[in-house]
Amino acid sequence: MDKGIVYQLCLDFIKQRIQTAETALAQAREASNDDTKSSAGDKYETSREMMQQDIDRNKRLLMDAQENMKTLEAIGQATASDTVSGGSLVYTDEGIFYISISAGQLHAGGKTVFAISAASPIGKLMLGKKKGDDFSFNGKKYLLNEVL
Repeated sequence: MDKGIVYQLCLDFIKQRIQTAETALAQAREASNDDTKSSAGDKYETSREMMQQDIDRNKRLLMDAQENMKTLEAIGQATASDTVSGGSLVYTDEGIFYISISAGQLHAGGKTVFAISAASPIGKLMLGKKKGDDFSFNGKKYLLNEVL
């Protein structure tokens, strides 16, 4: 499996998240600007507060996606290593993992790859390991067969 293909899948995933967050934020702002004060008083204030919460939530989603993009860009410049670090493609006896961002299951070349963050519980356990090392996660033992 080509690490570049998996990287591109993660990049596409995060670009889609950024686009979705930007669209939702724009729609929330537009809805807030279109809302006019009615004689309902408290009802209006509740509506405005809910719209503001929606805007704030979408801002956080956008910032999170942009941080993930920065993480991916840094990984794209990482050099190959025989120890697990950011940007490693790790083959275990229980699956293939790409240490990058939390993007979930990705499918490339007929295989499933789990894109996980180095800060995730399983990612933390893998960091610094080499081919032949093992670790346990959720009662399951993982053996590292290859680190690319």
